[in-house]
Amino acid sequence: MGRSRRTLPEELLLLALDPATGTTAQPQSLDLGLAGAQLVELALAGRIAPDGDRIAVVVPRPTGDPTLDCALELLRRRGAPVRAVHWIGGPRLGLRQTYLSHLERCGMVHAVAGQMCGVLPTTRYQATDTEISREIRARLDSAIRTGVPPDPRTAALAALAHAVGLGKHLYPGNEGRSSRSRLRDLIRHDPMGGLVAHAVMDVQNGVAAQPRRSPAPAGRQADGGRGAPEPARGVPAQPRRGSMARAVAH
Repeated sequence: MGRSRRTLPEELLLLALDPATGTTAQPQSLDLGLAGAQLVELALAGRIAPDGDRIAVVVPRPTGDPTLDCALELLRRRGAPVRAVHWIGGPRLGLRQTYLSHLERCGMVHAVAGQMCGVLPTTRYQATDTEISREIRARLDSAIRTGVPPDPRTAALAALAHAVGLGKHLYPGNEGRSSRSRLRDLIRHDPMGGLVAHAVMDVQNGVAAQPRRSPAPAGRQADGGRGAPEPARGVPAQPRRGSMARAVAH
């Protein structure tokens, strides 16, 4: 894969980067979104494909992008399609920092050292070329404003931005409510982006960690002993405060 265009993980991270503070919005869910964005990028490159709610490697040939190829190799080693929710919910330590460092090497951001409370060292990241971020944002704005079905890459970016909660960062307040709603609706325009976005939301809502219920014994009433119904797709439940599901990939 050449470097003539940015990858979806890079674009998602640039969208999340606050130009005023140098920090990323929604840091916890963003880590999940970056893992999901890798899957979409690999699908766009023809390396993987959806198989129901699972991800299957169809062409194991490297893309030329080291971070994407690492994910592709891990998927290949599974030997069988893996559920998207389990892949995204697995440990992805340092993925956000990996991409921040990559953007710094590419000259898209620069690191600014600082201190928190005058003691703890911190690093913030400022975009070196705000035109790139404006171009990415303009694609989303155009898709929201015109209502014209976007290209698969933009549709997937919109789905991921919604899934990780960037809508309130990109379109804040009451005046941004309709734009946030249309951002959510763009999820339907790309099947792979939709699959991954739903998986990201499921992990945040703890769906990946919930055990499967055993079949009800014969003779039991159809609704006896059942738990709460599963939330509707595309309408995520509110995540539990202070917790993040971590699922072990099967």
